[in-house]
Amino acid sequence: MPSFDIVSEVDLHTFTNALDQANRQLDTRFDFRGVDASFERDGLNATVLAEAEFQLTQMEDILRSTLIKNKIDPKAMELGDMEGYGKQVRQRVTMKNGLESDLCRKIVKLIKDSKLKVQSQIQGDQVRVTGKKRDDLQQVMALLRDADLEQPLQFNNFRD
Repeated sequence: MPSFDIVSEVDLHTFTNALDQANRQLDTRFDFRGVDASFERDGLNATVLAEAEFQLTQMEDILRSTLIKNKIDPKAMELGDMEGYGKQVRQRVTMKNGLESDLCRKIVKLIKDSKLKVQSQIQGDQVRVTGKKRDDLQQVMALLRDADLEQPLQFNNFRD
């Protein structure tokens, strides 16, 4: 029976590359010359350091653009509050990895309300969808792509 998994994952290597590219872009920008600003990574979290709050907002745009270039959906990025840190201002950036139980329930409810002939079940931080026809599974994928969920979704482990 055909099936696939709905997950939300951020690849650590790709995230590291995006932060490295953002740091290189900071080095080449004219408005950041002589400014102590950087992106620091800690697992799937990052810290954005700058001298002023307006620079943090510019750095947020830089980070969003490099994430998009590396095919990471910026919806996976969760920004913390700006806080003073000595002579600098910093902001924590957390990447959402895995589906929370509330979002899993919302996905399952959305699939059931669509009246497609598929079954969906929550398995930890992912949702497995099974059905008799491959076309039904593809309709579920299209439905979830069109739905406005607060987290990016990937479809893995498609079996026929």
